[in-house]
Amino acid sequence: MLKLFLWLRYLRKRRIVFLSIAAVALSVSLLMVIASGFTGFIKAYEQIAVDFVGDIVLQPPRKFPNYPVLLDRLEQLGAVEAAEATLSGQGVLYLGKGNVRAVHIQGIDLARAAKVTAFKSSLLKQKSSPNDPSFKSQDSRLQTQESRLQTPESRVLCPESCVLCPGGFVGIAVVREPDEKTDEYDFEAAEEIIGKPVVLTTGSVIEQKDSASPPGETQFRRRTLQFTVADIIFTGFYQVDKNYIFLPIEQLQKTLYPEQEPVAEMIQIKLSLGADVESAQAQIRGVWEGFVDDRLGGDRYLKEFVDIETAVEMQSQYVEEIRKQMGLLLLIIGVVSASVVVLVSCIFYMIVTTKRKDIAIIKSCGTASGPVAWIFVGFGGCVGIIGSGIGVVLGCVITENVNGIERWISVVSGLKLWKSSVYMFSRIPNEVNWFWVLPIVACAIAAAAIGALIPAIVAARTNPVEILRYE
Repeated sequence: MLKLFLWLRYLRKRRIVFLSIAAVALSVSLLMVIASGFTGFIKAYEQIAVDFVGDIVLQPPRKFPNYPVLLDRLEQLGAVEAAEATLSGQGVLYLGKGNVRAVHIQGIDLARAAKVTAFKSSLLKQKSSPNDPSFKSQDSRLQTQESRLQTPESRVLCPESCVLCPGGFVGIAVVREPDEKTDEYDFEAAEEIIGKPVVLTTGSVIEQKDSASPPGETQFRRRTLQFTVADIIFTGFYQVDKNYIFLPIEQLQKTLYPEQEPVAEMIQIKLSLGADVESAQAQIRGVWEGFVDDRLGGDRYLKEFVDIETAVEMQSQYVEEIRKQMGLLLLIIGVVSASVVVLVSCIFYMIVTTKRKDIAIIKSCGTASGPVAWIFVGFGGCVGIIGSGIGVVLGCVITENVNGIERWISVVSGLKLWKSSVYMFSRIPNEVNWFWVLPIVACAIAAAAIGALIPAIVAARTNPVEILRYE
């Protein structure tokens, strides 16, 4: 009871103690914001990988045929809910006069992709539609593909060998870059291209089969493809929104490899709810090896060098580097925050110096040195608890409203702190990571208590006879 009385008295009479509380609160809130920001970024990065490629990815060392058979076999597994095949390539997209963009082409089976990934939720127009997403434009007012080809510009860009495709999806940053100042997209302007024809120039490397060519010699074969923009992709992940377009896998395969049977280069898999990941990976490997034996001639190269990884495992190397940066930044801020120990020590030493009479009276009443020391160590811990509580509240407020704070700074100063082209995501992660709160608070309380330790020892060594001799 005496300890509580003295603590409350020091808080009321010695308002400089509030400086220690403020220092603890600021340190705790800063560390919380950093830890939550980094872990939120990592979580968002891993989640976008799952949304984009599914739970597990099967990636052989080269393209392979007969993938519909493999998909059917995979979906017969109890651990697999759905599977889809993809085929990719590189190309140049013509959007209009003077508007040409280098793009990454992804061939997908849209019906399967909607089951395996969160593909539909990234479509601007079709995400709210009750129907399944479609590569065909929903605008009935649009002209047919054949009539568009009669325009002079289309005839120049799309020659007789040009392949016609019903439609495709284009990343929003392919069509419109975000505003330099606000980093926001003009969605209405981007949607203007929906229903319009665009021309894609791509190609493939094929092996020469004529007798005049040496064995193994390859040649690049150029292909041109025209399609209608059926919708715009907006994932919030800049690298996808900036570089990707999506086409029907059958159409892309016929364009790039017309002489071959259907081929794919990657299988994306969604697991059933509650399925064990490691067990599912083992089952998927078994199905793949059986497929290679039955359909691909038992190719050992395809068996031994296939990668069967979760979406999170695929990003693990990059995520590990982010975690290292987070640890380093927390260490630096933690060392800077250690000044709290010095500040608490100085303030408490001043209190001990000015309250030596009170300490002498307490000791003269029979209180031992240990309990006297614990009065100040406990007071330091109390300062740490109060400061940590305020810091947790402040850290939560800052973290949850970080996007609004960032926009306010942009409006006031004209300086855009967060750009999706740099940090990949259009929004700053704003979810508090409570896993880090407890250790941060514990360290803050311990730091405040340690700061009070030296003044507590001084108080414990006070000789009441010397202090009260002339009283």
